[in-house]
Amino acid sequence: MGIAILFGTFILCLVIGVPVAICLGVSSAAYLVFYADIPLVVFSQKIFSGVDSFVLLCIPGFIMAGSLMNGGGITDRIIRFASAGVGWVRGGLGLTNVAGSMLFAGISGTAVAEAASIGAVMIPGMKKAGYPVSFAAAITAAASTVGPIIPPSVPMIIVGALSGVSVGRMFMAGAIPGIMLGLGMMLVCYIIAVKKNYPRQPWKGWKELWHSFLGAFWALMLTALIIGGLLSGVVTPTETAILACVYAFVIGVYIYKGITLRDVPKIMIDSAITSAALLALVGVANVFGWIMANEEIPQTIAKTMLSISTNKYVIILLINILLLIVGMFMETIAALIILFPPLLAVAVGVGIDPIHFATFAVLNLMIGLTTPPVGICLFVCANIAKTPLSSVIKEIMPFLAGNILVLLLVSFIPQLSLWLPNLLFGAR
Repeated sequence: MGIAILFGTFILCLVIGVPVAICLGVSSAAYLVFYADIPLVVFSQKIFSGVDSFVLLCIPGFIMAGSLMNGGGITDRIIRFASAGVGWVRGGLGLTNVAGSMLFAGISGTAVAEAASIGAVMIPGMKKAGYPVSFAAAITAAASTVGPIIPPSVPMIIVGALSGVSVGRMFMAGAIPGIMLGLGMMLVCYIIAVKKNYPRQPWKGWKELWHSFLGAFWALMLTALIIGGLLSGVVTPTETAILACVYAFVIGVYIYKGITLRDVPKIMIDSAITSAALLALVGVANVFGWIMANEEIPQTIAKTMLSISTNKYVIILLINILLLIVGMFMETIAALIILFPPLLAVAVGVGIDPIHFATFAVLNLMIGLTTPPVGICLFVCANIAKTPLSSVIKEIMPFLAGNILVLLLVSFIPQLSLWLPNLLFGAR
């Protein structure tokens, strides 16, 4: 009965279009009120305990740093550099879109922010250059999923808080899979561009490539600051996020001069609102996850999977199928908080390294951001392009196929995610 109330209320709210955070909160409250003999004060206590983590302080820090850099005109500089590098190839603006997202990934750490920032520039630009607007929206949505894989990554910060795994190791584990994901999408884009004879830009010369690199240099150095701070061991991930904010403030105000001191309060308020919404989701998802644990749902999931097989590779396949389905309907952070702990227990039980598991789990749920019916990045890019969602879904299918192929490679070849953190931090 309790499970029926919990999931029935959640699904009902989701179907009628209620935001995921509120769905989780309402269904959890319904369970406590109508079924469990537990005081309602537990609801607020569990929300607080869900966000009471030093590691989670990274999130507002990286969001603030990304907002400062983006407000300083960084998007245009990164796209100019990417365009100078790959714009001359057939389908060059599509390749620029993906390359821009890969470079921007080191600044934003969130897929939705990346889709909105890159999409606002690239979708109108691709449309003007002669690309179908639905294709422009599709490749922007697909490319935005690179952001939370290449460090820094908000979902991987959440994973670190949930599992106690080193956030620094998690960041490094995502680097190679993130690059593979980006290169895979560039290959798909090139094949489609050749087949449909999409336009390309003229080669602008080494001089333009050099000048565009200099223009984007200080922005790209933010990624170096983040990774360097983590690898040196001088600062924690949370302290790295604060240093990134200070760096972004100096670059945006005094070097790029894209923002003024008057703009900073508004950027801080917008970043606080974004962070609060994300942390509120983390809080209510923690209540939902606690109720699931109370009902022994994680144990049931684990027993069901292990009853099918104890073979490591079969379990990896089953986990991927489950997460791909969940990613079609649920927001990434909520899905991680609810499903990551029980699935991690299953993975470790059959000999899967926790960092390897976390990497392909996050990658899997990132793909979910571009899968219907609840692909948030699809909605963002379709709105920017002012085109029907159905046309964007049709165009994104080849990119989804390529992304799933990369997911399978990362899932079944552990060294793709483990080699770099083991090299830099030492084998565990």
